[in-house]
Amino acid sequence: MSEMSELIGNVREFPILRNWDFFNHAGVSPIPRVGAEALRKFAEQAESAAYVGWGWHQEIERLRHNAAQLINGHRDEIAFVKNTSEGISIVASGLDWQWGDKIITTGVEYPTNIYPWMETARHRGVKLLMVQEEESADGTRCVPTEKILEAAGDPRTRMISLSHVEYASGQRHDLHRIGQFCAERHIHFCVDAIQSLGILPVDVKAMHVDFLSADGHKWLLGPEGAGIFYCRRELLEHTRPLMVGWMNVVDAKDFGNYDYTLRSDGGRFECGSYNVPGLLALKASLELLQGVGIEPIGQRIKMLSDALIDGLREKGYRIVSPRQDEQWSGIVSFTSPRHAHEKLADDLRRTHRIEIAVREGRLRCSPHFYNTEAQIEKLIAALPEN
Repeated sequence: MSEMSELIGNVREFPILRNWDFFNHAGVSPIPRVGAEALRKFAEQAESAAYVGWGWHQEIERLRHNAAQLINGHRDEIAFVKNTSEGISIVASGLDWQWGDKIITTGVEYPTNIYPWMETARHRGVKLLMVQEEESADGTRCVPTEKILEAAGDPRTRMISLSHVEYASGQRHDLHRIGQFCAERHIHFCVDAIQSLGILPVDVKAMHVDFLSADGHKWLLGPEGAGIFYCRRELLEHTRPLMVGWMNVVDAKDFGNYDYTLRSDGGRFECGSYNVPGLLALKASLELLQGVGIEPIGQRIKMLSDALIDGLREKGYRIVSPRQDEQWSGIVSFTSPRHAHEKLADDLRRTHRIEIAVREGRLRCSPHFYNTEAQIEKLIAALPEN
């Protein structure tokens, strides 16, 4: 089943719809039926036959190709990681940093994209600069691209590392412009794509992305603990693995021959046995999304979130998320001038079985393509007037 119209509001394919109006895909998403079936199939096989006759590694290799296609990379540039943090930590620890190098990020990143760089700054003599968020005339908040590029204008800048979409405001950064800036100045460009992969187009070639990391448990509708990491082919040999085990090397299955020659593809970053069930579920969910089409999914989420914003404004809520041009994302952050945000979210959960989140003092709603217009209307109706 790949037609979007057949999946919207489909409780068989998205069983969460039976129980919740779920609008926290920027947090931890529910797994669709196909993902859960992949987990069950693995469990049944492992329970009854262990690894005898398995074909799991062929499926995982298919996932590697699918992930490469998703971002317009090559399968040799893809590694599987436990989470976004692991991928960013590979970059932070694996490059040949020099004393005085500068890393540019923002002051509103999820900690995943801060602490690895702080660790590098502490132990490698690197300077970390965080560009702060600003309030626009319309009340929305964003980190201006010009301020990021201005901060990176220092010739000692070695890296810009950004979330494609900021977790609290929902701002989508202009990766094309920033990536071009980096390419022209030989600055590395690292992207945390966990809040965009699966619903927004990502083209690592056109965007001049050097490194990208994303766990699969948000918009990709996969389980926690199964993610992808991209390293541009030309940088593979110049990036050391974060951890080394039996799988990083060229002849990993020649167990008794200790040949410590790292693989020349993304497998050099994979130190040991895979999270097989997690990757199988991620593969199933990713194939569902790719069958529908990332561009149509994004268009539908834009429509749903625009309708939400219209309703919120009519009830007196203030929209924090920038929506002009290509800054919009699947995240709508908003505030109430009269009501406590935690209480609002708790009331929605307890009384109406509606799930949203509170992040950085803001209410945050993040619908996916399978949510319905009626669910959006129900959320708006359940919120009190201001």
